[in-house]
Amino acid sequence: MSALLARIVSSRLFWPLVMLAVLFLINVIAFPGFFSITVRDGNLYGSLIDILRNGAPMMIVAIGMTLVIATRGIDLSVGAVAAIAGSVACSILLGAPDPADPGTVAIAILTAILIALVLGTWNGFLVAVVGIQPIIATLILMTAGRGAAMLITEGQILTVSSAPFKVLGAGFVWGVPVAIYLAAGVFLIAVLFTRRTALGMLIEAVGINPEASRQAGVRARGLLFLVYVFAALCAAVGGLILTANTMAADANNVALFIELDAILAVVIGGTSLAGGRYSLVGTVVGALVIQTLVTTVYTVGIPPIITMVFKAVVVTLVCLLQSPTTNEALAAFRRRLALRAGKEAVSV
Repeated sequence: MSALLARIVSSRLFWPLVMLAVLFLINVIAFPGFFSITVRDGNLYGSLIDILRNGAPMMIVAIGMTLVIATRGIDLSVGAVAAIAGSVACSILLGAPDPADPGTVAIAILTAILIALVLGTWNGFLVAVVGIQPIIATLILMTAGRGAAMLITEGQILTVSSAPFKVLGAGFVWGVPVAIYLAAGVFLIAVLFTRRTALGMLIEAVGINPEASRQAGVRARGLLFLVYVFAALCAAVGGLILTANTMAADANNVALFIELDAILAVVIGGTSLAGGRYSLVGTVVGALVIQTLVTTVYTVGIPPIITMVFKAVVVTLVCLLQSPTTNEALAAFRRRLALRAGKEAVSV
């Protein structure tokens, strides 16, 4: 029993799940109807649904970020890519004769995604071919990307009216928000290709030891291109959801700081910034922790302006609990307890 308990406590998901449970408890105390889900016009509504729907864009971006970090990289440009994708889509819709035409909406979405793939390829080229450090390579696009989005929107907030496009951010299918389906779809695709094929093992190999993996015949360049392109794809999907939710392209504010939230979600989920082993499930839990924390701030009545402070506190606490030093200290404490219990049993 003690061995099972020790295994559970040592799991990377244990402390994030504990933190999520604590946040849920705080919300229930502050708002007794927190777990209640109502049905209106055939659609599901409630705090839990809001957490999943509002956290979906960040969750999608964090899934892409997980694979980048697993290769010892980082992508600071996902927020800018999201802004560009939203700006491109709205610009096309605004210039179309009929923005509500499904074909026009499909063209706008596909064009935004295609541009995002090009941007992801650019990041992969700088990292894999040119050899620039990932934080510097993606910082270039992070800085220039917002400016590019401003050029696309001509410095204006583009407001569009298109019911098919709005479905991405505020639509429902079978009573469940479309954003949740998109997040679940991206997660399943990532799991399918990284856990059901050799791709996940190769990503871990490159992250653990790039030189050894290269000598073993792993094409690290191709993998780096793939993960940065996938991260850009995830950023585009997240940006389109955020833009469709407000039906406006705001190059300055859409997906602002989403790259930081995505990195925090990955770290909370137990993925090491040093690369190697990663956890997509842990990233999802980390994203839920961050989004639930934001909801808790509003529920409890804490001024939203200090939300970042609470995020920092929660992330610091979870990271400390997950750190090797803390795990070693807990293991030593358990050994002392077991030794003391053994001595007492012998004396009896």
